[in-house]
Amino acid sequence: MPILEVEHIQKSFGKTEVLKDISFSLEKGQVLSLIGSSGSGKTTLLRCLNFLERPDGGVIRVNGETLFDARDLATQKQAQIRRKRLHFGLVFQSFNLFPQYTARENIMLAKKLLMQEQPDFKQRKKEIFREIEAEADELLRQMGLSDRRDNYPHQLSGGQCQRVAIARALALKPDILCFDEPTSALDPELTGEVLKVIKGLALQKTTMIIVTHEMAFARDVSSQVIFMDEGQILEQGEPEQVFNHPKEERTKQFLSHFTEG
Repeated sequence: MPILEVEHIQKSFGKTEVLKDISFSLEKGQVLSLIGSSGSGKTTLLRCLNFLERPDGGVIRVNGETLFDARDLATQKQAQIRRKRLHFGLVFQSFNLFPQYTARENIMLAKKLLMQEQPDFKQRKKEIFREIEAEADELLRQMGLSDRRDNYPHQLSGGQCQRVAIARALALKPDILCFDEPTSALDPELTGEVLKVIKGLALQKTTMIIVTHEMAFARDVSSQVIFMDEGQILEQGEPEQVFNHPKEERTKQFLSHFTEG
């Protein structure tokens, strides 16, 4: 059974149709890269998967559970949105760290708030917080940031901030980790350190969806690639097929333009 099933997702803003009948599936441990020109609908698709936007049509399932069905109002209750978001970790292009918290505190914050809803929280508060702190320290170690745990975002480089953001997304142990152009806000010299972390996660079989313009990176780490154009999936397949033997003329034009640029 696929970990993620997306069927016939549609989304419009006013009269502008941004997503047109988007369908795909993803197996556990796979990496899916979404490529295409700006405005092709890639970010909107991620936002729909994370329930930051509500699709106008279609179905989203994770591990066989229907999280959203446009025909079923019971799946669209606002009170359930936060629980559904836990299936997806989202790393934004602009970091979105809280400036008043240290790197470690940024990683711990969501988990702390979530654990306060546990029935035994008051009795186990100190123990629970120690566990969260230990998990945050381990994530910082994995990101190569152990020596930066008490630094605030303004004391970190862009690459370090993005690595903290990745650790924060991993802290809640999502089924699927999503990246929206994770290197677009970085200077070229800092891009490599973030891509190295993501490649490491791919080697660990972390299930990921990545919106990216880093074509060499997408070719190297992806299990499958989707090329989107004007809100549609124009081409989908393994990296070898999409990058080296594209079937659609628009795909060829996009990749040629990118190479030339």
